Order: sequence, then C-alpha cells, then structure tokens
Amino acid sequence: MNEFQLKYGCNPNQKPARIYMKDGGNLPVEILSGRPGYINFLDAMNSWQLVKEIKAATGMCAATSFKHVSPTSAAVGRKLSDKLKKACFVSDIKGLDDSPLACAYARARGTDRMSSFGDWIALSDVCDETTAKIIKREVSDGVIAPGYTPEALEILKTKKKGAYNIVKIDPDYVPAPIEHKDVFGVTFEQGRNEFKIDEKLLENIVSDNKEIPSDKKIDLIIALITLKYTQSNSVCFAYDGQAIGVGAGQQSRIHCTRLAGSKADTWFLRQSDKVLSLPFKKELGRAERDNVIDSYINQNEEDVTEEGIWQKYFSSRPEAFTSEEKKYYLSTISGVSCASDAFFPFSDNIERAYRSGSSYIVEPGGSVRDDAVIDCCNKYGIVLAFTGMRLFHH
Repeated sequence: MNEFQLKYGCNPNQKPARIYMKDGGNLPVEILSGRPGYINFLDAMNSWQLVKEIKAATGMCAATSFKHVSPTSAAVGRKLSDKLKKACFVSDIKGLDDSPLACAYARARGTDRMSSFGDWIALSDVCDETTAKIIKREVSDGVIAPGYTPEALEILKTKKKGAYNIVKIDPDYVPAPIEHKDVFGVTFEQGRNEFKIDEKLLENIVSDNKEIPSDKKIDLIIALITLKYTQSNSVCFAYDGQAIGVGAGQQSRIHCTRLAGSKADTWFLRQSDKVLSLPFKKELGRAERDNVIDSYINQNEEDVTEEGIWQKYFSSRPEAFTSEEKKYYLSTISGVSCASDAFFPFSDNIERAYRSGSSYIVEPGGSVRDDAVIDCCNKYGIVLAFTGMRLFHH
C-alpha cells in the first residue's frame, strides 16, 4: 500500500486528504483496525520516532502519550511504586510488574491524565496483553507499535466497537534524509533532524556541581528526546524514568517553564496521601475523577470541597488541600531533571525550575546571560549542562 485515503485533513472542510509515498513505494505502516485521520497520523509518525529514540538511547522499552502533535509524557519501563500505581489508576492491573512495556505506558498515561484524554499512543516494543488491558479502558484515539501479540490485538480490536485505530509500523523503516512540507503553496525543504541524544551530550557541565548520577542522566535524556518531538518553545521536567511536565508551544520560555513546572507539581501532588485518600463515589468515572483531582489540587473553576458540590463526587466531605500544605509538600521534592529546547535567556527560569524540585538542568547554552543562569544554578547547587544544540520542532 503506497497511499491511504483519509476522511479529511486537520478539519472536516479540508478535502481531499491522504498519506502516500512520493517515490511510489509502500507505506511503512499497516492499518490493522480503524481508519486513522490526518492528525492521528501526524501523532503516530512523531510519537513513534520519540519512543524508538528513547529505547535506542536508554536500552529500555518506552511509551508515550501524544495529543495534537506533542507528547503529554514519555516514559521507560520501570516498575511503579504502590503510590504511583494508585495515582495512575493501575493498582488493579494484574501482571503489571511483569510487563516493562505496560509500566512504561502506565507512567506515560498517568503523568498528565487531563491532557492525555483521547490520546494517541506509541510503544517501542510489541504490544503485550497487559499493556492492551490498560489501553482498552482509557479514552484513546489509537496506537502505533512494531507489532501486537495475538492476545493484545484481540483485546484492542474490541475497543470502540471494533473501530479503534491500530497501526503497525515497520521498525526497520528509514525515511529519506531530506524532508518536505507545503505551506500556502510553497514547498519547504530541510534535512531531517537526525541529531543523536545520548549521555555524551551531558559532558559539558558548566556549574560548580558536576555530579550527575546515572539514573538522572536517563531522566535528562528522556527530557531532551521528548523536547525533540514537542512543539516549540518547549521545556520538560523528568523524574524516575518519565517526563512529568511538558510545557509546549509557548512564545515565551518562562511561560514554558511555568507550564511544565505546574504540571510536574500536579504530578507530585497526585501522589500525596491527601489526594490518594479522596473518598470518591464508586460510580464516578475515571475521566471525571481526573477532573475532580485536578480541581482539588489546582483550585480550578469549581471548589470540589464546597457544600453542595462535594456531594456530587465524594461519599464524605474531604478537607481542602490548603496552599500551605501543598507548598510544604512540594518543598520536600528534589532530584528532578529539567531540559529546554533552546537556551534559558534569564535566570527566572532557573528559579521556577528550582521551585519544582529541579536539581539537574540541561539546555543548549549560548545566551548573552549565560553567566547569570550559571550563577543562579550555583546558588542552589544545581548541576547545569550545556549541549550546544537547539531542538526546535514545528
């Protein structure tokens, strides 16, 4: 198959729409179920590259959850603690600890559950039964992987009454070195971004503190590869083998850092005893629980602890999560890694990253204010590495 007709493009009015190989060759994908759309395939192609590169760089299987051409998270297959299992809604999944791939997706989906609602999934390895069980019960548009076990495929084909998008990709496919994109009738051409991200990229440490433990190097690599496939400007926080906060597509870098930092804070707060012990009504759905937890933590549009409101969600009225309690809880967090797709122009980014527990930061460097950024890192004992390479993605 060298072309696939799509229902429409980004929007219903954008017709005709298709994906195809300009050289007349076969597409590197096989549609096993469903009919993926234009945006689905954009997510599929970008997300697959991300997990493939993370596995190549770390040696561990990887998964990512994508929405609108940016990852909400990416993770490797490390086992989850009991608290993290509960926060990610996977405590009841049998055999989770025996499937690194399922652990990777549980982490990726569980990081920013609000943003992951209706996600596109990419898996670096053959999808197994345990991973399929997690995918089946989440609201998702589709999945791409190099293969599926018969048991996993059978489970996934029951999703959305048989219409769930399941894509198999050739793991050995290598695209042409030059890529093209049409905008307003004009064809853009550039070399593919084949820049390799690995531990060698972390060698130029410019801070006084120069110690990066091996597990933190993995976090920094995950953050950098995540940024490589995130709409710019972008900043990513990572911890324990997963991206825990992604700030994508912001015009100002400090806004990226604030957005990513706030998502990282929410991820940590979701694992607090106060959140994990919320007395939800049994009939409350998973997506609604996500909304309530986010409102409980971030004091959004609705105060879910107020009289007349808490009764909709809880069997008993929970105590409010006060600003003082949250601030204290977050003050105990450290060891977080932070990466930026371009240099930090001001030290305010470091201040904000430190507030979210950052102890390790990696960025290209090259700002006229690099000295101020380095001084700020030294003030807090943060390790700062310069990569010398920007990672813009559009």
